[in-house]
Amino acid sequence: MGGTKKKSLASMEKSQDDNASNAAGAGGDDKGKKKTEKTKVVGERKRVDVLMPRLNDQELMKSLGALKAITIYAAAKSLSVNAAVAKTVLTSLESKGMVKRVGGYSGHYIWTPASLASAVKISTTSPAAAV
Repeated sequence: MGGTKKKSLASMEKSQDDNASNAAGAGGDDKGKKKTEKTKVVGERKRVDVLMPRLNDQELMKSLGALKAITIYAAAKSLSVNAAVAKTVLTSLESKGMVKRVGGYSGHYIWTPASLASAVKISTTSPAAAV
């Protein structure tokens, strides 16, 4: 039922002439034709450079300090950068001890400034036990 469409007489004649000229030209030098070899590189990754904002740590903390909860997307919006850059900024601030991760899961973390994280302590005892 399927299959290829039957070629017209003109196209069959043309393909027959092409096959004949290829067979005759294969034995001699082809000065007019250049052979190009195409190779495809598989698995090569593009190098992506992250452009950090030109702010020092104090200026970053000043712009992030106004946020109620520092998330990757809130930091990206306030710093006017994309989420990948905001994540690297927050992880670098965390490694320097300027922000502390207080919650979140699966990459959706919440940070607070380190000064606020140490000031706010959540008590685990109930109010009735303290009386």
